[in-house]
Amino acid sequence: MTTTRRSFFAGAAGFAGAAGFAGTAAVLPAAFSGRLLAQEESAPAPAKLPPSIAALPNRRDEAKPITSEEREARIAKARELMAQHGMSAICLAGGTTLSYFTGIRWGNSERMTAIVIPAKGKPYGVCPAFEEERLQERLTLVPAMAETKLYTWQEDDSPYELVAQGLRDAGLATGTLGIEETMPYVFADGIGAALPQVKLVNARPVTVGCRSIKSPAELALMQLANHVTLAVYEAAWKAGHPGMTTHAFSGLISAGYERSGFPGDGSCETGEYSALPHGSIKPQTIREGAIVLIDDGCTVEGYQSDISRTFVYGKPADKMHQVFEIVKRAQAAALATAKPGVPCEAVDAAARQVITDAGYGPGYAHFTHRVGHGIGMDGHEWPYLVKGDKLPLAAHMTFSDEPGIYLRGEFGVRLEDDMYITEDGAKLFTGPSLSLEQPFGA
Repeated sequence: MTTTRRSFFAGAAGFAGAAGFAGTAAVLPAAFSGRLLAQEESAPAPAKLPPSIAALPNRRDEAKPITSEEREARIAKARELMAQHGMSAICLAGGTTLSYFTGIRWGNSERMTAIVIPAKGKPYGVCPAFEEERLQERLTLVPAMAETKLYTWQEDDSPYELVAQGLRDAGLATGTLGIEETMPYVFADGIGAALPQVKLVNARPVTVGCRSIKSPAELALMQLANHVTLAVYEAAWKAGHPGMTTHAFSGLISAGYERSGFPGDGSCETGEYSALPHGSIKPQTIREGAIVLIDDGCTVEGYQSDISRTFVYGKPADKMHQVFEIVKRAQAAALATAKPGVPCEAVDAAARQVITDAGYGPGYAHFTHRVGHGIGMDGHEWPYLVKGDKLPLAAHMTFSDEPGIYLRGEFGVRLEDDMYITEDGAKLFTGPSLSLEQPFGA
């Protein structure tokens, strides 16, 4: 359903480390939705690996990094979209959008570093003076960014005035500047004050216009991430058993990702706590005949997977079987509905109708969240499969497909796989769950 712990620990630590900001926190990824507050600290790997975990191969060599040529094409597309939407330039601070266009992994602290990509002309950047050399060497990795001019500031200078100076130097002092939507408010506010003659707008039409349509290389990385996650989940399921704590089960998943060569982890909820989509901080022990719900995924060259599986060790109750089958039909309905030209909200409506018709409606009564979110470099990213989102789907968009039914005080069932939109429909990156007893097939 989400990638909160993984995104926070891997993303925040990685970005903060990359930016060299000791003692400061990176801005939380877009996927952060609160589950970090409802989880114990990241589960440790077991001292001795069970056979199913030990048998997982390292697949790191299968991941093919995004090429500089592809990043060049992304920048070119962004410029086309800027022209279409009347933007003179877009401004990016640290985060996944900066990485998407430049390959630079850079975090945000109180010291602003930003890259401005104009619709015409050369990009420029603003960074602390002591970061100039380090940022410049990263910019040279993408030919379109190699000649980026850097405006540097000392600790008692204003970086916002330098953003303004760069626009004036480019002849864009009275245009429209798109601000990447996850930029910290303090940065956007400072830029706005320094540029009273420039209109600031959300750069989403440009950034989402680029990022929401995945290239073959991006789809290949996401395919690998999904395959790795499903293999790790299956290995953990085989090693798990009644009497094990959910914290220990999460440790099996963490160990599986370490064996596979990619950062990732997994949450685990059981029994009545599986009815809370983002879990509980309370200690839990897996019991025979109880629902177990696992979630999260891994990161492959910056691209995410997000898969949930629900299963039972032993014999499930009849009601559990019934709910599982309803959720399975809802997931299939969403997949069958998703195709180019169909509005995002129609996919949610198709899954929700199945659940409502089965007596678990109306609305969000028991299916308490949207059916899916965009996924790519962020675990949650635009667009979203939810009522009110009328954006038409397009080929090569990617989403989670994750209906659920949550019965407070009893149990919850969620089935989640990631899907990609094809020219005439949609496909899952992974095969769907078969049953509560065989969540990964025979």
